[in-house]
Amino acid sequence: MSSSAKKPFANPALPIHHALALDAAARAEQVLPFFERAYPQDARPRCAIATLRAWVDGQASMVACRQAAFAAHAAARAANQPAAVAAARAAGQAAAVAHMYTHAPHAAAYATKAITLAATAAPTPL
Repeated sequence: MSSSAKKPFANPALPIHHALALDAAARAEQVLPFFERAYPQDARPRCAIATLRAWVDGQASMVACRQAAFAAHAAARAANQPAAVAAARAAGQAAAVAHMYTHAPHAAAYATKAITLAATAAPTPL
């Protein structure tokens, strides 16, 4: 067994962290319409993205982003349309990037999942 200690986790330098956050926000925003069309009265995923952007601008705390992320995930749990669920999860993961940059790839993955689910969903009857 090695005697070297495990290196503690650290987010990257702030400019890189902000760039990852903005990329995650952009990806989540692309699929947000899947959620908002299904649940127009539920602003939690959009609020999560807005809170993340405010964090990048120095106008919101990391704690506010975590709370917004939890709210977006609660919206996902309340939804029952698969593309909408994935879109809300993308927003929640994006907002969580303020806490840990490692959430960024999950935002992208959920955005991709939302697009795939929306493309394969049965058309809504008129």
